[in-house]
Amino acid sequence: MKPVPPPPSLRKAPVQRRSAERLTRILDACADLLDEVGYEELSTRAVAVRAGVPIGSVYRFFGNKRQMADALAQRNLERYTERVAERLKDAPKGDWRAAMDAVLDEYLAMKRTAPGFSLVDFGNQIPVGARHAEPNRRVADRLTDMLSDYIGRAPDEALRRTFLVAVETADTLVHLSFRMDPEGDETIIAETRELLRAYLARVLD
Repeated sequence: MKPVPPPPSLRKAPVQRRSAERLTRILDACADLLDEVGYEELSTRAVAVRAGVPIGSVYRFFGNKRQMADALAQRNLERYTERVAERLKDAPKGDWRAAMDAVLDEYLAMKRTAPGFSLVDFGNQIPVGARHAEPNRRVADRLTDMLSDYIGRAPDEALRRTFLVAVETADTLVHLSFRMDPEGDETIIAETRELLRAYLARVLD
């Protein structure tokens, strides 16, 4: 996996490999504890203990748990886009349906398996980051930049709006499916896929 760029919430970006590995351990510990105790009970001290680092190492990177969760959300987004890109690496260009399936399937896979993802995902679930950050807009912009060449469309405002509508719609319905079933209600997921295909066909065909 490629190195994840330092998130903007970091007080200080790691320079040496040892420091980067320590940051990874801190974020891994944060993700695990989010699943175990939730955001309200999460503490920087507990993360330090779980990561096996001094509390000062946590504060070197983050001023508080909100910044730590925001960094985890950013890492989730980086890893998600890498997974989508890898999925489409050998797929024939121009097939937006294959792209849409990769986008949805990889989100579902992370929702089911990535530690801490169900609480943080890309920053939607808990109050992380700046108020104007709009995580779904960040996701839509990232997908537009990544997929525009693949589907043969210019990454203009119209395409960004299309992806934003698709991301907002999928986000709402996927969360509904996981409220109905801890693994995601397959009937709601199937309806989500059909709805996205119908909407995107009108724009991309």
